[in-house]
Amino acid sequence: MSSRIVADRILINGRIWCGLNDGHCEALAIWQGKVLATGSDTDILALKGPDTEVVDLEGRFASPGLIDNHLHLIATGLTMGMVDVTAAAAPTLEAMLSGIAARAAQTPKGEWVLARGYDQVKLDTGVHPTRSDLDRAAPDHPVLVTRACGHIAIANSKALEMAGVSESTPTPDGGVIGMTGNRLNGLLAENAMGLVRSAIPGVPVERLVDAIEMGGKLLLSLGITSTMDAAVGQVGGLSEIRAYELAKLTDRLPIRVWLTLLGDPGKSIVEDCWKVGLVSGAGDDMLRVGAVKIFLDGSAGGRTAWMTEPYEDEPENFGVQMLPDEQVYSLVQDYHDKGYALACHAIGDGAIEQLITAYEKALAASPDPERRHRIEHCGYSSDAQNLRMKAAGILPAPQQAFVYDFGDSYVSVLGQERGARSYPIGTWMEMGLRPSTGSDSPVCSPNPFPNLYTMVTRRTWKGTLLSESERLSREQALQVFTEFGAYSQKAEGVKGRLVPGQWADIAVFSQDLIEAAPEVLRDDTQCVLTLLAGRIVHDAR
Repeated sequence: MSSRIVADRILINGRIWCGLNDGHCEALAIWQGKVLATGSDTDILALKGPDTEVVDLEGRFASPGLIDNHLHLIATGLTMGMVDVTAAAAPTLEAMLSGIAARAAQTPKGEWVLARGYDQVKLDTGVHPTRSDLDRAAPDHPVLVTRACGHIAIANSKALEMAGVSESTPTPDGGVIGMTGNRLNGLLAENAMGLVRSAIPGVPVERLVDAIEMGGKLLLSLGITSTMDAAVGQVGGLSEIRAYELAKLTDRLPIRVWLTLLGDPGKSIVEDCWKVGLVSGAGDDMLRVGAVKIFLDGSAGGRTAWMTEPYEDEPENFGVQMLPDEQVYSLVQDYHDKGYALACHAIGDGAIEQLITAYEKALAASPDPERRHRIEHCGYSSDAQNLRMKAAGILPAPQQAFVYDFGDSYVSVLGQERGARSYPIGTWMEMGLRPSTGSDSPVCSPNPFPNLYTMVTRRTWKGTLLSESERLSREQALQVFTEFGAYSQKAEGVKGRLVPGQWADIAVFSQDLIEAAPEVLRDDTQCVLTLLAGRIVHDAR
């Protein structure tokens, strides 16, 4: 290292975890946004110049910035303006209806009231709200309440009327329209949700940029410096690409984003992006086109994930197959041949089987051992499927927050044995499959601490233990949240570890993530300082 190089910023007096195979250090030097050197306070202070800023970590624990492998950044920002009907905000049906009624009272009649986040298993009633429930809360407003998973929504009568949905409306392929007797009950699942969502006014680009900025700042406050937006085009079509570019140009893109383009038939933005060269790898380390996503099934807690065995409490129900095999094989081959990595939604073993087969066919026809196709969620892969993933270089991209938030629901709908096997991250680690993790926000909160807690304990929010053998060590859990998140984006050479030459994306925490008791990790840990490319972007000291 040239003695003429002096650091722009130096962190001292910390317990800095650099990576699973990179150990700890006391101090770190930053130059031109990247890690210059790591070592002792004495070693690193030798790189101090007259203009170097020195930050005393006061003994705190620091790690590479966390990488949320799968969330919806625009939806996260937009949800921050919706009625919060998560279990924390609305534990009872009446609390949910009160929140909706309060928002309706502030909203002109005829305008939409949108809510998000309920889980019927956590409601006092134990069942989904109904159209009639929502009518009680807001008879003069169209209301749409989306379940936490994002795969089920409940509409009130006004919303159904404005969308033109009636008892005679044909059920779309890959969708469910709920009926009680011969009357709509308001429940819409998977592709049927689009019937009502199409009646909601579009979101202008300016508001999309606001959502990117709001959601990104929230993530920085949690120590998350990189993410994947998991279905770009789902809210605003191609205008979401414009919003991201505008956010970047106007310095309103707070975090690094890996864009996954929506590729579903009839909703795809892939063709338009491909025509202008927006293929996997296009962009820079702040904003890059990553992959293409197709939805192949629904959610396990909503009983719409496509399983090869029926749901325990509904013996005729195997979930929802969104697309026929040949169409999936054709779409995957086309996107693969266009140069895209794929990151497709598959939770149940039926959907995973369909997707692995599609990936195997595409890779056989056009080999690329470093394409790194991903299976998003990958909740119920079999041992045989895991071996095929390993052989083909396919990456599982689970969200361990699901185990924390929804693990009890999985046991409820699948039974103890199948529920306990949900999202087998320990198995994937042992096999060398490099699993990453995330939140799928706004499905789950992007708060990383319950996610870390459940990786090391395999316990749900209620304390239920799901398959103790799938636990990770603390350092493995951090590797999943950092290095393997980078690997899943083909970015392990530039981020995910604190080593010379990588981006100085750093999170500093109030607790030691390696040593703190699990409950302290979950309940009493905050991010106190976040750096992105060596700049302080969040400071709660």
